[in-house]
Amino acid sequence: MLMRILGRSGLEVSAIGLGCMGLSHAYGPAVDKKAGIALIRAAVERGVTLFDTAEAYGPFTNEELVGEALAPVRDKVVIATKFGFDIDLKTGARSGGVNSRPDHINAVAEASLKRLKTDVIDLFYQHRVDPAVPIEDVAGAVKNLIRAGKVRHFGLSEAGAQTIRRAHAIQPVAAVQSEYSLWWRGPEAEILPTLEELGIGFVPFSPLGAGFLTGAVTATTKFEGSDFRASVPRFAPDAMKANLALVELLRDVAKRKGATPAQIALAWLLAQKPWIVPIPGTTKVHRLEENLAAAGVELTAADLAAIKTAAAKIELKGERLPEAALKMTGL
Repeated sequence: MLMRILGRSGLEVSAIGLGCMGLSHAYGPAVDKKAGIALIRAAVERGVTLFDTAEAYGPFTNEELVGEALAPVRDKVVIATKFGFDIDLKTGARSGGVNSRPDHINAVAEASLKRLKTDVIDLFYQHRVDPAVPIEDVAGAVKNLIRAGKVRHFGLSEAGAQTIRRAHAIQPVAAVQSEYSLWWRGPEAEILPTLEELGIGFVPFSPLGAGFLTGAVTATTKFEGSDFRASVPRFAPDAMKANLALVELLRDVAKRKGATPAQIALAWLLAQKPWIVPIPGTTKVHRLEENLAAAGVELTAADLAAIKTAAAKIELKGERLPEAALKMTGL
């Protein structure tokens, strides 16, 4: 597996990480615990070193799964987790809001350390910006955790450019995580230039458009109620029918390159900047292997130009998240 460094942080990780959320949360019923552990360990065996989780996934169960799976190889991997939602740390009850008060951040860190079976969190992201707490206070709280040896690096998720700048001035931000793919290119306007200027790495989640860019989703695909895609406008039947033009574009490129649509989507992301590290998720080992093989797919300047030209002609339909979720992002 090729390695990359997230910005100027010095944090070196595999060029493709593993988003672990879907093993426990958001895409229907959680996988069997043994199967989840096996999948994570299969990723380790294939060279993956960056594993992404959060207290909110479950809540709590995904961190527990990741912690147990990685305990035998803890010194060989980088674990990223997140704080910032208003979750009762005893019951797991969620208010639906955010909470980045410094005292809550400290409590979340202690709870996450226990669930992850570790004494340090490699990368601690603010999951969503809390408008009630100055980002300087959030960065200061994480700075104190870093000084205490409980956290190594600070990250932000779905934050706007000015928020990133303000946080970075207090405690250097190692990485910003936001949705980014050919399906949603919002970060290109302000976020990527800001990160390049400041020397911050970028970790795209949903790099395969929540499965859409793999080609496995069709206009007739139905999502059950526990699958978050059932409430996403971009996955509504009419929108999916229109958006399949992007999948056809990926299929065309894939045929020429001897690859799959998913591999082209990931290779395109890797080609954007050398400090971009996508974290596709999966529950299947063969999909894991397919995704990781994308690191070996070379897209030439001509390939990238052709994709850019063709993609510009496709009008994508539907918002990437439900309205309430969009309001919680800074993008």
